Amino acid sequence: MNGNWISLNAFRTLHRSILILFAVVVISIVTLVHFTASKIVAEQSRAQQQSISPAITLIIDQLLEPLHVSETLAKAKELKDLMKDKDIDEEAMFSMLTRLESEFDMEFFIASESSRMQYNSDKTKLALVEDKVDWYFRYKAAPNDAIADIGQWQDPHFYIDLKVYDGDDNFLGFFGISKSLDSFVEIFDQYKREYGYDFIFVDQDNNIALSSDPNLIVENATFKTLESLDWYKTLDISKLPDGSLNNLLVKTSGVDALIAEVKVEPFGWTMYLLTPLEARQTEISRSFIISVVTLLVIIFVLFMLIYHLLYYFKQDMQKNFQTDPLTRLPNRNKVELRFAEMMDKGLQVGVILIDIDHFKAVNDTHGHNAGDNVLRQISNMLSNQLRHGDVVGRWGGEEFVLLLPDTSPEQAYEVAQKLRESMSNMTASTGSAAVQVTASFGVSHTDTLRPLTEVLGYADDALYQAKRDGRNIVRMQLSKSE
Repeated sequence: MNGNWISLNAFRTLHRSILILFAVVVISIVTLVHFTASKIVAEQSRAQQQSISPAITLIIDQLLEPLHVSETLAKAKELKDLMKDKDIDEEAMFSMLTRLESEFDMEFFIASESSRMQYNSDKTKLALVEDKVDWYFRYKAAPNDAIADIGQWQDPHFYIDLKVYDGDDNFLGFFGISKSLDSFVEIFDQYKREYGYDFIFVDQDNNIALSSDPNLIVENATFKTLESLDWYKTLDISKLPDGSLNNLLVKTSGVDALIAEVKVEPFGWTMYLLTPLEARQTEISRSFIISVVTLLVIIFVLFMLIYHLLYYFKQDMQKNFQTDPLTRLPNRNKVELRFAEMMDKGLQVGVILIDIDHFKAVNDTHGHNAGDNVLRQISNMLSNQLRHGDVVGRWGGEEFVLLLPDTSPEQAYEVAQKLRESMSNMTASTGSAAVQVTASFGVSHTDTLRPLTEVLGYADDALYQAKRDGRNIVRMQLSKSE
């Protein structure tokens, strides 16, 4: 328990340290950008600098956060279990979706391959018919696992579509998030009025997917393109390095504007930030926008790095939280989790509880370090004797527990007998002396859905009967229903 507390505390410390580092880096970059601005146009440069933070917030809040939320939820066991059932439990499907919508304040959907239906968090559903619902079959055949698009033309929405696979990499369908384009129009309009710049997001085909100008947003299934904009028509793209519009000065609505170009890599999109400029600001603003773009890219990379670092650290922490530090076997938490997984799969499970006979005498005679050495050797022996898929864990003290999936009571009894014989013939080393060890075994079994505590209760009774009968014995006790 103390090791688990330390892991959790270390995770919190790392989390705080990374956030502080992130803040320091952001402040440092913003300060550097500030001092690159000309003193003559210092006030204008500060105004430009103040626009960086809202732009980053916009990208993270409106695009990256929904993507990360949906990526995390798409890995959930509950979701995959619902999607892989041949007979979809629609009530459970809608219950999960409405719960997610309430929790994250976003609209969610599931497009099921097995039922060929799309389930939405507003409790509506749509049949996925190949000639009528083009996106599903087009994106299913696409190599990408994450796709962003615009759909539902009567009320256009922005969608993040994530492919979902089971443990054998079988395609289960799509899971994702949808947001009404009207919500983007309101947010972009607010940013435009407050900070004065325009956003244009284009997809891989230069279709305008999102924009602060409502006249540019898709309407009646028709996208406007970057090529249709008046200011774009004035550019000679063939003369631009790599076709990039970054740092170009264009005239839009009679006003000079400087373009910043940022790649939104998770979607393959590009964001163009158009900032109006006064003639006397043009030259200094060119340098400033270079810094803005660099800042956006650095912070985006930092954000992704921190996100994945925290994710892998948390995974490692959870692994340690489920492992006994002495024997490196699964602890109670992990054993209970694996038993629940076996129950979910409808497997019959044999359960064996093992208690080392007179282990206290080993500790009293040779010391606790010697006792630890013996426990590690017994752990290795038990692990090496079991089949792939069987689980051996340390239950506490000198007790071990075995889970044997797809095993009858008789087979479980035979396994216990073989392990008892192996242990009886085993000579364990304390580090300074050799000791003979034996163990008592209690066997139980379940072929119906039961809590582990109930099955272990029968195994525990059998174990104590083995002790009463002289130890180094296997006894079995089953429930009355078996």
